[in-house]
Amino acid sequence: MIDFVYKPSYDVQDLRTIVKILRGEGGCPWDREQTHESIRREFIEEVYEVIEAIDEKSPEHLREELGDVLLQVVFHASLEEDAGHYDLDAVADGVSKKLILRHPHVFGDVAVADSAEVLQNWDRIKRKEKHRDTVTDDLESVAKSLPALWRAEKIQKKAAKAGFDWDSPAGALDKIEEETAELRDAVDRGGDIAGEMGDLLFSCVNAARLLKLDPEQVLRAASDKFIARFARMEALARERGESLEGMSLAGMDRLWDQAKKDLKDDVL
Repeated sequence: MIDFVYKPSYDVQDLRTIVKILRGEGGCPWDREQTHESIRREFIEEVYEVIEAIDEKSPEHLREELGDVLLQVVFHASLEEDAGHYDLDAVADGVSKKLILRHPHVFGDVAVADSAEVLQNWDRIKRKEKHRDTVTDDLESVAKSLPALWRAEKIQKKAAKAGFDWDSPAGALDKIEEETAELRDAVDRGGDIAGEMGDLLFSCVNAARLLKLDPEQVLRAASDKFIARFARMEALARERGESLEGMSLAGMDRLWDQAKKDLKDDVL
């Protein structure tokens, strides 16, 4: 029988105790087998579920998903504690010191005029703290594990701080046309198609950034729009007693155009 006191409600310390029990002798075999690497994907998925709850504007769903992310933090810290490296308190200590250091306008005597100046100070302190002496150091510091669109955007923002940027979205839009032509040429002549496609996508992210758009959200919305149009196209085919399977591309294009019109009319 485990040594555990059941309560009407639990706090963070209780969560640490529960995780310790699960990973201890007589605990859960699955929990005891896990490593940082084995539950890496679960951590990513939990964070995305937090984002979904935020998008839903559901406080209750958000509370649940924040709990799942907190469990991941406590679990990973427990792994390190068992390895004799550090525990959750050390994690809290580290981030607390970081916040104090990077907010000298709150915890020190630095004066700032606005939030823009706060961000400038934050970047300056962070560069010094991380020993980043060049802009290239800043570019290379962007996590490779980020979604590709967000990573590209973040790299571009850091390069822009050094002055390497278009004066307006027009230059970025022209670059898209240039990269499109290079991709077509690579396809026609058997060149580096993957490389040229990457350049084109990178240019599209640049244009989105300069147009004050989040490329990840824009592409997500486009995917949702595609599904809605496809569903309408399939419904139109059923109404006509037809099936998309075996239908010519020209026939599907006609249904697609009708679906676009129907959905646009619904919005209007």
